[in-house]
Amino acid sequence: MQLGIIGLGRMGGNIARRLQRHGHETVVYDHNPDAVQELAKDGSTGASDLAAVVAALTKPRAVWVMLPAGDPTEQTVAALADLLEAGDTIIDGGNSFYKDDIRRAMGLAKKGIDYIDVGTSGGVWGLERGYCMMIGGAADAFNRLEPLFDALAPGYGTISRTPNRQVADDRSERGYIYTGPAGSGHFVKMVHNGIEYGMMQAYAEGFDILKMKASPHLPEEQRFDLNLADVAEVWRRGSVISSWLLDLTASALAEDQELARYTGAVSDSGEGRWTIQAAIEEAVPTPVLASALFARFRSRQEHTYGDRMLSAMRYGFGGHVEVPQ
Repeated sequence: MQLGIIGLGRMGGNIARRLQRHGHETVVYDHNPDAVQELAKDGSTGASDLAAVVAALTKPRAVWVMLPAGDPTEQTVAALADLLEAGDTIIDGGNSFYKDDIRRAMGLAKKGIDYIDVGTSGGVWGLERGYCMMIGGAADAFNRLEPLFDALAPGYGTISRTPNRQVADDRSERGYIYTGPAGSGHFVKMVHNGIEYGMMQAYAEGFDILKMKASPHLPEEQRFDLNLADVAEVWRRGSVISSWLLDLTASALAEDQELARYTGAVSDSGEGRWTIQAAIEEAVPTPVLASALFARFRSRQEHTYGDRMLSAMRYGFGGHVEVPQ
């Protein structure tokens, strides 16, 4: 199949590469011409602007926007709406606010253009591991484009099947699901990221406790100088708290137990805030997720070892680089 891809950053470029590896054709554009040239070397068709992307695609066309949430995505979707025609599809694979998806889908529907929102998880590892996707929007468009999503997904991999799960639809086991109307994909991904904040904070606080057990403020006989790299490594193997986040933690500690390359000023990209807003609207108590978000706010004023741990995990899965203080 053909797919236009706008935005060739940490994830967009690798999405194009993974599709190419599975025999699909991609037409790519980015404001950085060097990024376009790199993808062209890998087999994609490079384009000089949005109009060139649309012109290179065969109807019905599909264009995947992989840009930061907010104005960059908003402006690009609006520009594409003027270039595309009825029967075409715009896909937003970034981390847009789900209410923006609902609004965009309603506006595009008046022109006969379908809108798909794809909550995409996989970070900088998606090229090899595949992307976990939560997909909302027009059902007919999803069905037509499903071979693309199937190619991007991890597949069964090495994860064991869930005992007693007996369903005819195995797409969730292969790493992608259709969640329903426009906005539902990004809503599920939003909550996913809110949970991610809480899990990361729990690891960070736990390792902070381990680190501070050597503090001179404790009685000498109660001090332990623990090898945190070894702790993370042993927890990876058979522990009930093992996870990919713990794998990334172990990798960062193996490189440097002091995590000196990180300041510990931890950013948040919006989904954590939106998750708490949704919880307030639904009157759902979320003390853990709220505390994890507020801890990131606090980290920008004073930094702990646990904050550096958070930074290390964010860099590990997403390539997120801190803004210098």
